[in-house]
Amino acid sequence: MIVLEKRPQPSKLWAYGTPVLAVLLTMIFGGLLFAALGKNPVDAIRTIFFDPVFGEFAFYYRPQLLVKGAPLVLIAIGLSLGFRAGIWNIGAEGQYIIGALCGAGVALAVYPLEAFWLFPLMIMAGALGGWAWAMIPAFLKVRFGTNEILVSLMLVYVAEQLLASMALGLLRNPDGFGFPGSRNLQQYPSAHNAELIAGTGMHLGVVFALIAVIFAYVLLSRHMLGFQIKLTGAAPRAAKFAGVNPARLILVCLGTSGALAGMAGLFEVAGPAGQVSIDFNVGYGFTAIIVAFLGRLNPIGILLAGGLMALTYIGGEIAQGQLGLPAAAIDLFQGMLLFFLLALDVLTNYRIRLRKGEAA
Repeated sequence: MIVLEKRPQPSKLWAYGTPVLAVLLTMIFGGLLFAALGKNPVDAIRTIFFDPVFGEFAFYYRPQLLVKGAPLVLIAIGLSLGFRAGIWNIGAEGQYIIGALCGAGVALAVYPLEAFWLFPLMIMAGALGGWAWAMIPAFLKVRFGTNEILVSLMLVYVAEQLLASMALGLLRNPDGFGFPGSRNLQQYPSAHNAELIAGTGMHLGVVFALIAVIFAYVLLSRHMLGFQIKLTGAAPRAAKFAGVNPARLILVCLGTSGALAGMAGLFEVAGPAGQVSIDFNVGYGFTAIIVAFLGRLNPIGILLAGGLMALTYIGGEIAQGQLGLPAAAIDLFQGMLLFFLLALDVLTNYRIRLRKGEAA
C-alpha cells in the first residue's frame, strides 16, 4: 500500500521543484482538456505560452505582460506576508475594488482640476481604502477571534455591490447619457496613470510592484518584523515565547496586504481600465493567491510567478480569439495550476513509501 512518511526536515529540492513540476503537469492536463474540447492541444499550449512573447504580434503583446503582471505581483506580495505568518487574507479582490473606488473618487470629486499633487493623493486614497477594508477582518479577529478567511472573503461580495452602486450612482458620468460607469480617467491628464515610456507598458503600477518586491525581500531577510513573521508561521508557540505580539502582527500583515491591493486597484482604474465600471474587477485578487503560492511566498519567486500568470492571461485571450476556446476553459486551466501546486506541495514535507499490506 502507499503511505506518506513525514520527512525529518522539509525538502529544499521539492520546495523549489514543485512549482516547475506543477506548471508541466498543468500543460499536460490542460492539453488533454483542450483536446476534449476538440482543439489541437499543442496549438493551444503554444498559443498560451509562446505566442505572447515570440509570436507574430509579440511586439503588441509583450508590453501587456507588465500591465497584467504588475497588479498580480503587488497584491501577491502583500498576501505573502500574511500567509507566511499563518494569517489568511482571501479578500484581496474586495480591497482591490475599494482602493480603486477611493482613488478614482478623489479624482472625480475635483474634476476637471489639473494639479501635480492629484495623482499622489489618489495613490494615498487607494492605499487607505484597501487598508481600511482589510482592517475589518483584522479588527474582528483581534477583538472577537473571528475567522479572517470567511470575513475577508464575504467582504468581497460587499465590495462588488458597492462597485455596482457607485458605477450606477454616485460616480456615474453625468455626460454619459445614462450609461453606467464613471468618466474616463485616461482623458483626465492629472488623474491618468499613463505609460512612463510610450509603448512599453511601464507605468507607475509597475514601478510600485518592483519597489514592493525589494521592500518585502529586505523586510523578510534583514528586519526584525520579517523574522517575527517567519517565526510565527513556522512555530506559533515559539513566537509567543519570543515576545511576538499576535494581535499587532495580524493588524500589520492584513493592513499591508490591504494597502497594496488598494494601490493595485487605483493603478488599474486610472490606467488600463480607465474608469469605474460594473465589471471593473477581473479577479486579480483571487489570481494573486495562485501567484503567491507559485512563487513560494518568496518576493523574487512572486515576481517570476506574476510574469507567468500574466502570460496565461494574455495567451488565454489570444487562444479565445484565434482558437475559439471558451473563457471558462482558460479559467479552469489557471485553476489547475493551483491544484497541482497544492497537491505536489505535500511532497515537501512527506515522502511516498510503498509498503506491504498486512494480511487480513
